[in-house]
Amino acid sequence: MSLRFNPLPNVARPSAILAGCALALGAWLPVPVAHAQPAGQPVTLRIAHPLPPVATAHARFLGPWTQKVEADCAGKVRFQIFPAMQLGGTPPQLFDQARDGVADMVWTVLGYTPGRFVAAEAFELPFMTKTAEGSSRAFWEYAVANNLMSTGELKDIKPLALHVHDEGLIHTSSKQIRTLADFKGMKLRGPTRQTTKMLQALGATPVGMPVTQVAESLSKGVIDGAVVPWEIVPATKVHELTKFHTETDPKARALYTATFVFAMNKASYDRLPNEVKACIDRNSGAELSAAVGKIWDESSSGARKLAADRGNTFYTVPASELSNWEKASAGVAEDWVKEAGAKGLDGNALLRSAKSLIERFDQR
Repeated sequence: MSLRFNPLPNVARPSAILAGCALALGAWLPVPVAHAQPAGQPVTLRIAHPLPPVATAHARFLGPWTQKVEADCAGKVRFQIFPAMQLGGTPPQLFDQARDGVADMVWTVLGYTPGRFVAAEAFELPFMTKTAEGSSRAFWEYAVANNLMSTGELKDIKPLALHVHDEGLIHTSSKQIRTLADFKGMKLRGPTRQTTKMLQALGATPVGMPVTQVAESLSKGVIDGAVVPWEIVPATKVHELTKFHTETDPKARALYTATFVFAMNKASYDRLPNEVKACIDRNSGAELSAAVGKIWDESSSGARKLAADRGNTFYTVPASELSNWEKASAGVAEDWVKEAGAKGLDGNALLRSAKSLIERFDQR
């Protein structure tokens, strides 16, 4: 099935009830309810996320998705989207906001709370994924196969979609990274615990932070560069704050990725009318996860063009050099397996499961 989200106009409307723009989402959509409504009135659900309205997550995923759900549920549900942490708190608190009912639904990065989602980190290890579409479907199936949503680390919320981003890249201000030796002395932002470990193994000084802090950190010289996918570059102006972009051999596995969850408060779901629950159930899951991943894949070329139009410098690391990076960072996965074991998880089995599902769904 081919699924596509149509983007919302890039207009920031604080605390806006997003209406208008969702033509092709296929067959899936979830919905959470904050408060009971008078009989015959639609349920209103609040969605929180950390990025501005111009970001892909807002304009091409959440906004269109809500419109598709509203139509599919025949007007029995309405959504309010609160971008840029407008409901308060910080990005690392979003998962708990969904768990505790501060928001009915959230979209967030699992790795923003280091060490909490160890099983999910299998997808964040170096050189694991290929396309965001295939790996996102694999991530959902992995969570099902390994009981992450029933008895594991995602059991306190209702996942609607799980996905990863397009290929992670290195963007730097003053020096192009071409070889393993070039990492030495570079302060590079990493999004997750496993990615910061990878950067350290490659010789850089990792600085962990949410993507919302990247622009300010680059402009103030707190970091020399950042690892982010092309998708988020326009919203964070990384193409304006850096001059050099290091990509990797397109035939190789991605340098890294991060894992995301679109989640719903369980009590909000339980309070929904049965027909709205059914609507949500048929509009979430593996298909939604893959569709969101596809959006991230498709966003790469346009974002890259913005950097090219500024005259920035690009370099593609060949497979021969990437093999040095893989060898240098191999210990990251080995340490993760040990840590998973210390937490009562079979790290080797989880890693095999993740790799097998990525191979199954993620052909490049």
